[in-house]
Amino acid sequence: MTAITQGDGAGFSYLRSGGGKGIPIVLLHGIGSNAQSFEPLMRALRHAAIAWNAPGYGESEPLTQEWPDASDYAAALQRLLAHLQVKQCVLLGHSLGALIAARYAVLFASQVAAIFLISPARGYRSQKGTPLPTPVAKRIEELDELGPEEFARKRAPGLLAQPAANGGVLRAVECAMAAVRRPGYDQAARLLASGRLIEDAEKLEVPAAVIVASDDRVTPPESGHVVFGALQTSSRRCEFETIANAGHAVCQEKPAEIAQFIAEFLGSEAHVHA
Repeated sequence: MTAITQGDGAGFSYLRSGGGKGIPIVLLHGIGSNAQSFEPLMRALRHAAIAWNAPGYGESEPLTQEWPDASDYAAALQRLLAHLQVKQCVLLGHSLGALIAARYAVLFASQVAAIFLISPARGYRSQKGTPLPTPVAKRIEELDELGPEEFARKRAPGLLAQPAANGGVLRAVECAMAAVRRPGYDQAARLLASGRLIEDAEKLEVPAAVIVASDDRVTPPESGHVVFGALQTSSRRCEFETIANAGHAVCQEKPAEIAQFIAEFLGSEAHVHA
């Protein structure tokens, strides 16, 4: 079994697997998640992997900006990768993490070998300082009203295709969501509000893939097709994959299927450039 170790440095906490050889896959989690949510996928991957706790999550320090945007998170990721001496990587962003991954790949294109956008959140394109979009504001209101644990119990089942049949995954999703804290969650919510994934996707030239889940009710497959359409205008190679019988927490529900697709995509890319 792949060993996963915890690390910290440069103001971040993170998980690491697969040793220090080769180009690592850097995993960026969603708004109600954390690095631990990627453990099943890290064990299934054939590559070294680094899963960060985004600013304000886990033991990572929050950002200094009250309303950070994707560029602020990309700069934070660059600080972590510089600390880890990672000069090139494969990026994988799940949900909100896709906003960060795409912006990083725009700003630091030479350091990205490929990018995977899984159940990507497109963002609401709001201007900073304006009222939050209703779906985003509702998240914060529910967190305030219910508290983290009850908030997680309410929302977690909707992230799985069949929560009653996947008790272990449901508990893991709920545990991660219950661990969210302020101000990290508020900052991430503002990132979601002002996110502009489509505009960044239209600038990505690196090999890219969109992976969606058939039963995702948070970021439905149709939304992923919009992202894929944007990538087709820019990326020199892009693919679209649907994971069957999975919900928004697809990385925890179907880690083997995602790892297999990643291996085939990266293997084909290596063959093309061999």
